[in-house]
Amino acid sequence: MDDKRNWITAILLSAAILLGWNFVSQKFLPTPPKPDVMKTVAGADGAATPAAPAQPGTPAAPHAAAPATPTVVPLETALAAGNRIAIETPALSGSINLVGARIDDITLTKYRQTIKKDSPPVRLFAPGNTKAAYYASVGWAAQQGVEVPGPATVWTASSAKLTPTTPVTLSWANGTGQSFRIDYSIDADYLITAKQTIANTGAAPVNASSFALIDRLGKPTDPHEQSSWTNHIGPTGYLDGKSVFDVDYKHLDKGEAFKYGAAGWLGFTDKYWLAAVIPAKDERVTASITAPAADTYQTLFARPFAAVAPGKQVTTTSRIFAGAKEVSTLSAYQDAGIPRLSNAIDWGWFEFFEKPIFKLLDWLFQQVGNFGVAIMLLTVIIRALMFPVAQRQFHSMAQMRLVQPKMKALQERYKDDKQRQQQELMKLYKDEKINPLAGCLPIVLQIPIFYALYKVLMLTIEMRHQPFALWIRDLSAPDPAHFLNLFGLLNFTPPSLLALGPLALILGVTMFLQFRLNPQATDPVQQQVFKIMPWLFMFIMAPFAAGLLLYWITNNCLSIAQQQFMYRKFPQLRAAPVK
Repeated sequence: MDDKRNWITAILLSAAILLGWNFVSQKFLPTPPKPDVMKTVAGADGAATPAAPAQPGTPAAPHAAAPATPTVVPLETALAAGNRIAIETPALSGSINLVGARIDDITLTKYRQTIKKDSPPVRLFAPGNTKAAYYASVGWAAQQGVEVPGPATVWTASSAKLTPTTPVTLSWANGTGQSFRIDYSIDADYLITAKQTIANTGAAPVNASSFALIDRLGKPTDPHEQSSWTNHIGPTGYLDGKSVFDVDYKHLDKGEAFKYGAAGWLGFTDKYWLAAVIPAKDERVTASITAPAADTYQTLFARPFAAVAPGKQVTTTSRIFAGAKEVSTLSAYQDAGIPRLSNAIDWGWFEFFEKPIFKLLDWLFQQVGNFGVAIMLLTVIIRALMFPVAQRQFHSMAQMRLVQPKMKALQERYKDDKQRQQQELMKLYKDEKINPLAGCLPIVLQIPIFYALYKVLMLTIEMRHQPFALWIRDLSAPDPAHFLNLFGLLNFTPPSLLALGPLALILGVTMFLQFRLNPQATDPVQQQVFKIMPWLFMFIMAPFAAGLLLYWITNNCLSIAQQQFMYRKFPQLRAAPVK
């Protein structure tokens, strides 16, 4: 087989993959210059107000009726109007609207919209008559003729503030023998518990069903908040015994509705945030993911209808998660009985490998207090674990350097007989005990590590807005310094392929120096490939998270140091390459 033809084919395939990935990342994972977290988390600008919360006629078939002439008001106006119960916890602030008993005002006090010091906290929920409506609510459906509380119901509250130590009870009666009560409590993180009670003081039994839902107006507009092959954004949950990642906003826009016979939890996931409704553990419910009105999306679970006898009451428990997808918090809730809640983070197929990488990286960060330093220490640990493999790689490459004169002689002798040339080269490798593929093994092992780190940086909120040093203030984002716009002096953002910054340049230089220490290939085509590859990778890696570039740069520097050490230890390996 012709070596040169194979190498040209490999070059073309590699270029197609690398440049193809860059195209895919631009199309599906572009980097906006200034993401708007209000749009990202709470909805889209300029859309109509969402439909009122569904009042299901049956547990599996909710319906909603949108107002004929919706009025969109500013967020501040909506929050100032009407009676509200304040929510105050170490992680959340907001309020519950006594009209409809909606949880429609939630901000995450530990997280800021941008890296600026005066940046406001991230808003998750917003009232239904605002342009970024997003809220959770609980309610009842009952047999015909029995009035149940609805979106316009005004509830009476037992106190003015909901905190981890002060629960709140909302109550309302229909005047015909049935009273309704919601006992709200909240923990120190992101879980709200709603105990729903219907009491029947009438003369006849009443058939009723309770439900919980999340309504969301519009879809996220930040390009990073779009579903891709590496990350699911949109409706999700643990439904019918499995984690659901195959329902997207585009399916709901087409009028598709998804019904499930069992639910552990369901809701909407963003890159870093989650809103979900959760029934009691092992409770029998049905669930649905629908779009009850244009540009309005809903996730709901409902219980079967049950008879409430005269003089009796029925209490059910629903829970609402509204907060950040912190790995430890999700895992703690999962351990407490919420099935597979940690899968709200779309780890993908390599979860078994990504989670250990995350846990080690997070532990290192807790020890040193700087996430960039933690990435560098992680690289050192990985290199130490792979040292025996890298040593074998270096020995193999050094042996290749020593036998290059023999290889060159064989290529000259059999230059007109490629098949015989290959046979003689294989015999030479065998006689000299050289494995020509040994140099590829560390690279192959690095691929899953690199991908795992990529997913960790992309998905986990623990890495969000973490600084390193100097101009690198967010390692989960690309290098903000670009040569083409004179480091921000010119008011434009270069396209991702040309978004070359200092980190990418350092990556290219260290990769070039590393290749210089390797044995020079005898084939001219291979020589050209190794000369071009560092600078090609420099442009390809420029749009990636700064943390990834820092990992690769550190890895290159460690490789250079190891090669220099081996050359000093075995000076005979410094045989000059054949020209």
